[in-house]
Amino acid sequence: MKRLLLCCAFGLPAAGFADEGGDVYRQACAVCHAVGVAGAPGTPRLGVRQDWAERLVAGRPEMLRSVLKGKGAMPPKGGDASLSDAQAQAALDYMLSRVDSRAMAGDSRRP
Repeated sequence: MKRLLLCCAFGLPAAGFADEGGDVYRQACAVCHAVGVAGAPGTPRLGVRQDWAERLVAGRPEMLRSVLKGKGAMPPKGGDASLSDAQAQAALDYMLSRVDSRAMAGDSRRP
């Protein structure tokens, strides 16, 4: 919200921040989450519903905690300490938006 207010105050287009999650994903997350990581079993791949099923059951707050603090082979904020918590959250939201509605409801069955 602060960024939106700053954009308006400086006359900048707010749309520039709309894809921040995607930008952060490509910068810090895609190396591992685009195809999964050899040696890190269970790395959820972008858009692969069954990879996210267990995490979705745990809930978004737990996933966000893992993003911010790290979990298993994943370092905090995907290894990019320069990311703000809001940027890391935007990347998580981006990844979750790529999982279809059945996964968001916790259904891990294939269509």
